Amino acid sequence: MFKLFVVSILLLVNSEALTLQKANIYTDQNISGWVMSEKLDGIRAFWDGKNLLTRKGKSINAPKSFTQNFPPFELDGELWTKRGDFEKIQSIVLDEVPGVNWREIKYMIFEVPHAKGNFTERLVFAKNYIDEHKLGHVEIIEQKHCKSQPELNSFLESVLSYGGEGVMIKDASKGYFQGRSSSILKVKKAQDMEAKVIGYKNGSGKFTGMMGSLQVELENGVQFFLGSGFSDKQRKSPPAIGETVTFKHYGFTKYGKPKFASFMRVRKD
Repeated sequence: MFKLFVVSILLLVNSEALTLQKANIYTDQNISGWVMSEKLDGIRAFWDGKNLLTRKGKSINAPKSFTQNFPPFELDGELWTKRGDFEKIQSIVLDEVPGVNWREIKYMIFEVPHAKGNFTERLVFAKNYIDEHKLGHVEIIEQKHCKSQPELNSFLESVLSYGGEGVMIKDASKGYFQGRSSSILKVKKAQDMEAKVIGYKNGSGKFTGMMGSLQVELENGVQFFLGSGFSDKQRKSPPAIGETVTFKHYGFTKYGKPKFASFMRVRKD
């Protein structure tokens, strides 16, 4: 009984530690005076002061040289290389045995959990440590002041023109908070979501003998078939049942199903 109690406490502590910030979707909220930054398409990584963890709390097997001289305080950010490189980033970061390609990875910081002060002050606190300890592979994601919606739209178009994914906007006056909040918003032309693979539909016509579509389930229990965005190679060897896939979409039907959903990738983190 005592052992079970101790394990339960440890799991509870870990769960609380990984209640990370989550963004809502930008519609037409007033964001004047907020800050905006490019949304990087990498692997989210939480540094708890001792260990590097995925957003789901799994250990990331980074080389000791990567986390050497990391701070004793928490960091939240993306493990990243460059735009449009997600699959490679994922293969490097989630490999059980860290390889030489880790030298390409940068830790791009967008939050300093539980640090004192507003958002800007928290980032300055982290930057001072990074500079002092000469952590060249750790950077603070550049934040730009946003004066108006047209300025946000212009920045979004600029990011997209360079092959970026989207923009994050945040109320920089706030102290640190956990969970989903309207004080941090995601701005994209198309939105993305994740779903669990629960079945398949056989292909027909030119896809005969291959997977036609995946039957997937959203976190809220809504199920639908995801049939576009796959290469022939992916149709011949589709994601396994139980795996998590990311797809893009353009809003929802009245039944809660994503509109014009298109497969993007399998998520391993």
